[in-house]
Amino acid sequence: MEVTIATENTNAPVRETDGPRINQDIKAKEVRLINYNGENLGVVSLSEAMHIAQEVGLDLIEISPQVNPPVCKVLDYGKYKYELQKKKNEAKKNQKVVNIKELKLRPMIEAHDYEVKLKQAKKFLAQGDKVKFTMRYKGRELSANDMGKEVLNKLIEDLEGLCKVDSEPKLEGKQMSMMVSPA
Repeated sequence: MEVTIATENTNAPVRETDGPRINQDIKAKEVRLINYNGENLGVVSLSEAMHIAQEVGLDLIEISPQVNPPVCKVLDYGKYKYELQKKKNEAKKNQKVVNIKELKLRPMIEAHDYEVKLKQAKKFLAQGDKVKFTMRYKGRELSANDMGKEVLNKLIEDLEGLCKVDSEPKLEGKQMSMMVSPA
């Protein structure tokens, strides 16, 4: 019985599998080739495309693998990865992060406490954050949950024009919640 032990070549370049296929990793027999100047050379065999890429000292990169035949481009792989990362970072910079602020209330809230919660909600909405109001019930308060709904409806009236209601007040167990976002 013969046992063969496979060893990994440590000098081979390491490539991630999540990126596009390059050079020998491309599986198609024919590809639609775009050269390094951006000119469409049409459908060519994979070996011919590899030969063209090697002549100019660049890599053959599979840009669109889902079409038939796949679109391949002659580019420098390192530069291509750098450009993709740059686009990704630019998109990340432009996106807006929306925070959700939670304000907890009770059905028997006093007037001053209500005003404080209302002021906080206005501040959060002005900053562009969503606000989740949570009405917590204890003991017998749950049997009269219309009082809590009245408080949440009064909040909607007082925040008129500043916000739009994402989710109407709904009872979940021993608490009623409602979500609003900036108008």
